[in-house]
Amino acid sequence: MRLQFLGSGDAFGSGGRFNTCFHLERKEHGNVLIDCGASSMVAIRKWDVEPNAVSTVLVSHLHGDHFAGLPFFLLDAQLVSRRTAPLLLAGPPGFEERLMIVMEAMFAGSTKSPRKFELKIRELELHHRVELNGLAVTPYLMKHFSGAPSYALRIETEDKVLTYSGDTEWVDELIPAGRDADLFICEAYFFDKVMKYHVDYTTLMKRLPDIGAKRTIVTHMSAELLGRRSEIACEAAHDGLVVEF
Repeated sequence: MRLQFLGSGDAFGSGGRFNTCFHLERKEHGNVLIDCGASSMVAIRKWDVEPNAVSTVLVSHLHGDHFAGLPFFLLDAQLVSRRTAPLLLAGPPGFEERLMIVMEAMFAGSTKSPRKFELKIRELELHHRVELNGLAVTPYLMKHFSGAPSYALRIETEDKVLTYSGDTEWVDELIPAGRDADLFICEAYFFDKVMKYHVDYTTLMKRLPDIGAKRTIVTHMSAELLGRRSEIACEAAHDGLVVEF
């Protein structure tokens, strides 16, 4: 399976990186975006991703650098890419209401404008494994304030397991979320500074044996951690990185 980091940055564009957005290509059921931060439509164009080939967008939590690209994605689908295929968006409780608020704040009237494609919005229940467009998704509760539950997402598709931490300080829920995953994508904000709501690289490395993922890639790095990239022992994401797993 092929995954590309369209955006691997934090909320502030540290290192000139785009906000979080991962593109997962599949043989069937359409491709998937995992998070769609504010800059994602620019990243989609930069990396020549076909928006109409995306059938599903999964959102980990409701911060702008993880979901505020959706108003642009939906307007592009309607006005530029001329989408006709159904589109499914899935996120935590409160997702639909927050998305409508953001869309109206950014593009007044956009929530009422008729579309030529069916838009479905699903809100994911904690620990409830749900099947969506050939995916099985199980959310785990993280510790990251966003005005709604913030999730790690365990994603099963085409006999592979991908876990994405979203944003969080260390919580033991990361262990079942990522256990034995083929690919574990985890944020690492600072090198060894422990803070609320974000995990540091040093803590993560100490706990990786508990998770037992086959492959780990860190993302969402601050300027401080980017400045210490030579000290990072595991794989580290960058915009445009392609991984096969």
